[in-house]
Amino acid sequence: MNAVANRRAFLAGAGGLAIGFTLPSGGARAQASGAALAPNAFVRVGTDNSVTVVAKHVEMGQGPSTGVTTIIADEMDAAWDQMRFVFAPANDPLYKNLMFGTMGAGGSSAIKESWMQMRMAGAAARAMLVEAAARRWGVPASAMGVRNGVVSSGSHKATFGELAADAAALPVPANPTVKKPDQFVYIGKKFAKLDSRAKTDGSAMFTQDVRLPNMVHAAVRRPPAFGGTVKKVEAGAAKAIPGVIDVKPVPSGVAVYASDTWSAQRGAAALEVDWDLSKAETRSSAQMLAEYSAAVRTPGTQVETTGNAATALARAAKKIDATFYFPFLAHAPMETLDYVIEKKGDGIAVHAGSQFQVGEMRAMCGVAGVPFEKSELIQHYAGGSFGRRATPAMFDASEAAACARAYGFAAPVKVVASRENDLTGGFYRPMTVHRVQVGLDANGEVSGWDQVCAAKSIMKGTPFEAMGIKDGVDGNMIEGANDTNQYRIADFRLGQHLMETPVPVLWWRSVGHTHTAFVKETLIDELLAMAGKDPVAGRLALLKHERAAGALRKVAEISGFGKRAIAKGRALGVAVHESFDSYVAQVAEVSVGADGLPKVHKVWCTVDCGIAVNPDVVRAQMEGGIGYGLGHALYGEITLGEGGQVLESNFDTYRSLRIGEMPDVEVAIIPSAEKPSGVGEPGVPPIAPAVANAWRRLTGKAVRRLPFAHGDNA
Repeated sequence: MNAVANRRAFLAGAGGLAIGFTLPSGGARAQASGAALAPNAFVRVGTDNSVTVVAKHVEMGQGPSTGVTTIIADEMDAAWDQMRFVFAPANDPLYKNLMFGTMGAGGSSAIKESWMQMRMAGAAARAMLVEAAARRWGVPASAMGVRNGVVSSGSHKATFGELAADAAALPVPANPTVKKPDQFVYIGKKFAKLDSRAKTDGSAMFTQDVRLPNMVHAAVRRPPAFGGTVKKVEAGAAKAIPGVIDVKPVPSGVAVYASDTWSAQRGAAALEVDWDLSKAETRSSAQMLAEYSAAVRTPGTQVETTGNAATALARAAKKIDATFYFPFLAHAPMETLDYVIEKKGDGIAVHAGSQFQVGEMRAMCGVAGVPFEKSELIQHYAGGSFGRRATPAMFDASEAAACARAYGFAAPVKVVASRENDLTGGFYRPMTVHRVQVGLDANGEVSGWDQVCAAKSIMKGTPFEAMGIKDGVDGNMIEGANDTNQYRIADFRLGQHLMETPVPVLWWRSVGHTHTAFVKETLIDELLAMAGKDPVAGRLALLKHERAAGALRKVAEISGFGKRAIAKGRALGVAVHESFDSYVAQVAEVSVGADGLPKVHKVWCTVDCGIAVNPDVVRAQMEGGIGYGLGHALYGEITLGEGGQVLESNFDTYRSLRIGEMPDVEVAIIPSAEKPSGVGEPGVPPIAPAVANAWRRLTGKAVRRLPFAHGDNA
């Protein structure tokens, strides 16, 4: 292939233009070739004047598809009503997450990692359309204007669709010029999400919606305790249920196949299984907490040491010695994990809302015994995740493939986890215990901070271990407490213990920040109160980062913190935290509810996330994060009872925030010229400590254990 041909980009069979920056490895529905500027193909301009963006991140409600489409539309100067998006196939060379090295969403990375990649893709498409027009009309490209999907020069005008075929024959510019921020048309402006209508009228396809000819439905009965295995199965009662077709063993338990999901789930419940629990987790949550609590009485693996915390604490005038307890938490997305798998030629076709597209497909192909290159992922919307769909071991995908293989690929197999499977099946936020010793000197300044954390590692024993554990330290466990600690504390020490349990653990929305922010922000608040200092002014004096200070000042301003009268029986609590490169501050107005728990009336939230590509999406993510974090802080707890069995099995026992309990939320976005950073998760960490700090002011009780509903905060 000659140099010019190698730099061309074609939309296969459509007579239009596709922009990419690498040669596809085959099997990609978004076929493109071009120069090696960035390894992706994202823009399709059709002769029908449509501009289709190939979105590489799973769309599970957080809005990346609208986000990347906004960036490309802005750089192209397209008309918003001509923009579309489609989901990318499982193809790493084209669609890998630049932070991960493989396809995937997580870590609030979608817009952050693809910001310049999308801008370059859009700018390149615009430049080629302009050049095509220049050649057609015989005028310089510099004399062209582009607006709302129309290229013009003097009396000449042409739409993108009219220029697409000519542009497809041109070389892709290696270094297209991107806009300056003051030239943005869509970025930073209010536009409805592109998928809102489809999700409203029901046309958006989720895996739950997939119906294929002759499809059978499967449900899996798993062991009652984590680490258990099957010894013997009596399937007579299950097979007697109308609609049940067959019963097969699979590595994770026993699969029941039926004509519909409900019959499959009833059949799974009716199975009589003799389980081998000799290697299972049989400890209760109380027993595990006792062991974790003993562990944090010792230093553990050293994560970070600055100055001499022990000496400073020995000299402190006042001290706090606090142990914090955080339970296992389930993700509980509305759409439980589900897959549809069918044999197609020498490979398999999979319908899924996959978060790790290539990883899951490779895992499923391995289980199915078919080549990845001959297989296809049909990506759908996902009904939430909060981390649940991003298992490093690709457990759920592998289980689904095992069900299809056990059935002999005799028909398409749809595997749907019941709510009970979802809540009792593991992959929780790890149970975590922190012990912190902190002090104040005679002048009321922080004097020594000694912190030890104990939890099971999310990364250990998974394909992500080498990336996530360095020198024996799991960064997920202590993020937000280590070198990103936002306060100036001269004498600081941090240690960790990696605990062992068969209970599967996983990233949960904002990961380690869910507990490290709570520890840090409640203790800072308590120390400032002991020193007789204002919660906002005291924090501002200690903060390292001006962007954190800016978020804190703004939230104090909009909430009137310390400057307005508060209704009797109410108190304000404040917290500020940086996570995923974004700075979020929150103030919560709280009273004592009729149930004896905090009643949160209003939350003020400020966020500095760099350039806010879609402000409405940013606000929605802050609001959603506040609701998600608040519900779990008040009620969320997965408990292992005697014998290691999970006690919570549905929303009647795993309580979520109800619509009537959602506080009024006011969000202010800090104007910024910094590149975009995460918004999917950073709204979660500050809410629990903000409420806890208000609660301490109301009741005099410092909160050491979540959820509030546990009832033993001292």
